[in-house]
Amino acid sequence: MLSYIIRRTLYVIPVVFGVALITFLLFNVVGWNAASQMLGKRATPEEIAALEKQLGLSGPLPEQFLHYLKQIVTFDFGRSFATQQKISTLILDGVLPSLSLAVPIFLIDLVVAIVVALLAAYYRNTWVDRAIVVGAVMGMSVSTLVYILAGQYLLAYEWELFPIWGFESVKFLVLPVVIGFISGLGSGVRFYRTVVLDEMYQDYVRTAFAKGHTERSVLFKHVLKNAMIPILTSVVLSIPFLYTGNLLLENFFGIPGLGYLSVEAIFSTDYPVIKAVVFVGSVMYVFASLLTDICYALVDPRIKLR
Repeated sequence: MLSYIIRRTLYVIPVVFGVALITFLLFNVVGWNAASQMLGKRATPEEIAALEKQLGLSGPLPEQFLHYLKQIVTFDFGRSFATQQKISTLILDGVLPSLSLAVPIFLIDLVVAIVVALLAAYYRNTWVDRAIVVGAVMGMSVSTLVYILAGQYLLAYEWELFPIWGFESVKFLVLPVVIGFISGLGSGVRFYRTVVLDEMYQDYVRTAFAKGHTERSVLFKHVLKNAMIPILTSVVLSIPFLYTGNLLLENFFGIPGLGYLSVEAIFSTDYPVIKAVVFVGSVMYVFASLLTDICYALVDPRIKLR
């Protein structure tokens, strides 16, 4: 097992290097001239040249790439063009607000979606199952923006149950967490219900019933355990998105997380911040894939470690 983990970890090194290379090509070669875009049409050639040097965009491409790799290794992406703050500080300051919002939504959605999916599988092909499917599809069909606007207008403005804007206490997180949970529940229920039902029609389930196991015992002791592979895939690969937070929720509720930082950077053409957030998010996705592979081997002995 240890050798498997070491091998999979070593595979991450060339993948991260590839991510760095692709990010560099997208922002430094393929894309627009960042310096002129940031300074505007009235910028002089001298001002553009000075900003390119500051951003590490001057000189030959190999030299620029080495400068970018140095930024990655030292976690020093320079300063924000809009605020002149260190980008690493902005990212670290935005992690806590993003996680404060995203983690409760993620955990509540996960638990409730799996429980409802198991309930649908237990009462499969009955009115309970059909009602759950219809409700899930209806929930998926409504845009998150509609939930946000309706929640802010009714719960915050009309009924004054929650504050609309800010990040001063736990009370400011309740409404966005509720909205995030409701908007994401339908897709989770549909996915986990499909996974559980796929297992329900496997041969080992019929064997368990033939041995006299009750439906509840088969569902929780056999089906749920064997459904862990696709569930783990969905769960672990969702972890990197906790880092970026919820773009719409953070911006509509004034939560100063990484989603809010990203949108503000896009609106202000803050090239260094956009580049740093994209790279860090991509690397987290790579490490989430590594964690997924390791979890596969832990929960399913059928997976060979060779």
